Amino acid sequence: MSLDLFSFLARLRKTNNPPVVEKGANPLRFGLLGAAKIAPDAIVKPIQCHEDAVLVAVAARDQRRVEAFGRKWGIPKTYDGSNAYQDLLDNTEIDAVYVALPNALHYEWTMKALTAGKHVLCEKPIANNEEEAHKMFALAQEKNLLLIETWQPHFHPAVYRTKEIIEEGALGKIVKMEGHLCVWSSTFGKDDIRFKYGLGGGALMDLGPYPINLLRYLSSSEPTVESATTICRSKNIDKRVKAHLTFAESIPAVVIVDSGMDGWGPLQLLPPWPKVHGRVECENGTVEIFNYPLPSLYHSITVTLTGGKAGTERVWKPQDGRGEGWWSAYRYQLEAFIDKVRGREPQAWRTAEDSINSMRIIDAIYTKSGLPLRQTSQFEL
Repeated sequence: MSLDLFSFLARLRKTNNPPVVEKGANPLRFGLLGAAKIAPDAIVKPIQCHEDAVLVAVAARDQRRVEAFGRKWGIPKTYDGSNAYQDLLDNTEIDAVYVALPNALHYEWTMKALTAGKHVLCEKPIANNEEEAHKMFALAQEKNLLLIETWQPHFHPAVYRTKEIIEEGALGKIVKMEGHLCVWSSTFGKDDIRFKYGLGGGALMDLGPYPINLLRYLSSSEPTVESATTICRSKNIDKRVKAHLTFAESIPAVVIVDSGMDGWGPLQLLPPWPKVHGRVECENGTVEIFNYPLPSLYHSITVTLTGGKAGTERVWKPQDGRGEGWWSAYRYQLEAFIDKVRGREPQAWRTAEDSINSMRIIDAIYTKSGLPLRQTSQFEL
């Protein structure tokens, strides 16, 4: 136990404070659209410890906020004001951008970035709905540029290992699956963008891509949405979603996302424990991955054979050694993106079809639950 705690603390320290490595002769130059809370972990820190990447600019409309962000993270150029995002895209020295804006702005600014000749990493969900996602990837293909939706667990070796266990065949065929991502509403402020319909908010939009994509990835198949129910925080904004899906070969699955978990005990004063796991039941046993959204922080992969004992493993590095034990899933994701830009074969990749299908499922869940799809952007090229 003490060794686990020591390794956890050492890993956490290095993940949060990665070494600033010496850059190569011609590193890929990134710009950041949005000084969002997720940005440091999602792109700033991963770039710091990648020898072939440098973050040269950040844009946000609030001058004080973006200048403070730039100073804190040593970003040389900041853009502010109503034209900040376009000013960054007009910078011809930038090769790629990370879109860390509210969901409803993903479509417009990804389209503008591609038009400006930039490769794009866009926060999940890729768009407000499937229609937008189709157009975004069509433009990327037309411009011969990379566009990827940043569902980072896909790139972590722990999630890959979970899939490998299933595909090895010892557990037999999949018979049932479930995926959970349930967090406290207090994690976000009352005025958080996640709770605003006009900005593409909702628990399914924010949390849903995690369990949906996990089950799709582990089963290597696409589901049909059979039914869905929601509990709303306000009009059209879901705080809890439960969806029943059927995957290929008639595999039943349930997906539960919850951004408003109520307390329990006397007067509901005790907080519930967040649920962050995926479970795949097979003919001869089950495999469960705990904390798949942030596997670099801590995770466990537990295999339980029918009528037998459970065995647990943790995987921090790929078998081929292309990575470090303290790398976050975001760092593995950046590695794959730069490999792809440079013409190398990445360890893992997310295709356009993968992201488009993810939006198709989200749209179907909203429709089955009786809620409207998130609004299509009025922006036109």
